[in-house]
Amino acid sequence: MLRVTRMRSTGLDTENWLRHAWLNRLQSALLLALMGGLLALVGWLLWGGIGIVTLLIAGVVIVLMNPTFAPQWIMRMYGAKTLTPGEAPGLYAALRELAGRAGLEVLPKLHYIPSRMVNAFTVGRADQSAIAVTDALLRVLNSREIVAVLAHEISHVRSNDIWVMSLADMFSRMTNLLSMFGLLLLFVSLPVAMLAEVSINWFAILLLIVAPNLSALAQLGLSRTREYEADLNAVRLTGDSEGMASALIRIERASGAWLERIFLPGRGIPDPSLLRSHPSTESRIQRLRELVPDENYPSSRDWVPDVQPHDRPATRAPRWHVNGLWY
Repeated sequence: MLRVTRMRSTGLDTENWLRHAWLNRLQSALLLALMGGLLALVGWLLWGGIGIVTLLIAGVVIVLMNPTFAPQWIMRMYGAKTLTPGEAPGLYAALRELAGRAGLEVLPKLHYIPSRMVNAFTVGRADQSAIAVTDALLRVLNSREIVAVLAHEISHVRSNDIWVMSLADMFSRMTNLLSMFGLLLLFVSLPVAMLAEVSINWFAILLLIVAPNLSALAQLGLSRTREYEADLNAVRLTGDSEGMASALIRIERASGAWLERIFLPGRGIPDPSLLRSHPSTESRIQRLRELVPDENYPSSRDWVPDVQPHDRPATRAPRWHVNGLWY
């Protein structure tokens, strides 16, 4: 996690980029280490040294297997349609340019979701990835902002963020499972321990209770750090920090309007920063505007194609689906 992978192009002052990149990757490494440490500690509480060794072996096997869902399966869950270069020439032109600058050997596949929810996301890994964009995103954002969003998603692919977050999710789920198992064993054996007047390790009990919550908070913190990193590398690819900032503002306004209409009409929804999977828009914009563009580097403003759709807009409102997804 601490290795800084250089991209083929640079739209930022190198010193400034390296400073932000090392900070983000150090935070990611520390958060993953915290999650792994919590998992190992819970294993030690349950089975001692054998528990730690068992979890270590299981973790190595999972990492080597590198399990990932095929991108096309996830896209089917969202009802996404595969876009061909003939159907979206502008989007593919921008995607090829950004993928080339990022040094990707395999071009991600583009998918279109006919939803009025303003969103874009990435699945897969560098050698097999897919990027989905919703109809609303293509209509709410202008071409310059859409290119910035594509650069953000390309950066997730380049940094293998999906794999990193799946590893963190594995840590969190295993910690939660072992903690529940430990508390169940404690509940079953507690009457016997009280009758036998055996001393109870309340610290261990407290740790079993709070470990899943601490792991979940670390996972959210890791997600926010990877989003900062993707913002940074998106600007490195495009040389256009204002395009990325403008896209974030538009997405925030459009998404906030939907949420307010559904849950709290006329009001904003307070959200504690520790419970966010993404950083606040304000903090992301602040970091973007701290970046110093390289004046000799061609900004995406100079080559951005027309990537907006010309067909009829989608009319399907965002809703919950039977697979548990909201789009």
